[in-house]
Amino acid sequence: METTFANPFQLEDLLVFEEAHFCQILGGCIQKMTLEQLAWGLHAAPDPLMERVRSCLSPREREVLQQAVTRVVPECEVVRARRKLLDLFFWELTYWKTPELYEELTTGEQLHPGIFQHLEPFLRGKIVLDAGAGSGRASFECVRHGASLVYALEPSPGLLRLLQQKASRSSSAERILPLAGDFAHIPLSDGSVDLALACSSFTSEPGQGGEPGLAEFRRVVRSGGAIAFIWPRPQDRAWLSARGFHYVALPCEREMCVRFPSFACALRCARRFYAGNHKVLRYLLCERQPVVPFSILGVNPPCDYCWARVY
Repeated sequence: METTFANPFQLEDLLVFEEAHFCQILGGCIQKMTLEQLAWGLHAAPDPLMERVRSCLSPREREVLQQAVTRVVPECEVVRARRKLLDLFFWELTYWKTPELYEELTTGEQLHPGIFQHLEPFLRGKIVLDAGAGSGRASFECVRHGASLVYALEPSPGLLRLLQQKASRSSSAERILPLAGDFAHIPLSDGSVDLALACSSFTSEPGQGGEPGLAEFRRVVRSGGAIAFIWPRPQDRAWLSARGFHYVALPCEREMCVRFPSFACALRCARRFYAGNHKVLRYLLCERQPVVPFSILGVNPPCDYCWARVY
């Protein structure tokens, strides 16, 4: 699938990651590209990066990589493989290298206010898990609607760092506890939360939740509590319905839009994150306002959620 973002990063930028996190991301990359492609993408990479890559591989993988590195391939294959490699690292590099730009993007993607109003009975005075918390969009909303404590679970060290910085500056700092972990590995005991939710992060794919993640959600929610998936993918609704979830779509008085802090910010985000959708930049330059309808983005608006009780 063709990417929609413009990737400004270079191979040298991959050295920003700590070794353990780099190896984790690289492992995911190897599932999506061959070792030969990885070797071609690393052509002329700095020595420290090559050493780090080798340290993440098994002896057999290192042997295959070394053989591929010494093979002569057309420059077009090198360019294609490097672009694929850097695109697989794009979001993690964004979190680490340009977190302020990512924050501008997510700040503009405002959720329908009725979602948390509907969920308030599950939130007020309750303990909540926000899994795949990102930079804390849903975590802070949970606190605003009365949650006594929010475990903000995030697997990306870059996003977790951004979340910790935001929480430390907030008056709600003592009610938001950032945690490292993912859908399949939630570092909480059984029945320890009243509500487990995920906002635009959980999908039916095993690597992004799926059955293992749903089982973990059910494990950590006490009997009588609930699970909620905010802004789910349309293609996941049938999967969730088959597992007992109720779908709720809230009415909108007017078309929902991404509302950026400024027109300059809107242009920055459009040129980075929506570069493949030329309608977005054309719309902005025509309207000259920091607002883009979700219909222009080609994305369903954030006005729905799925929920289920846990017994």
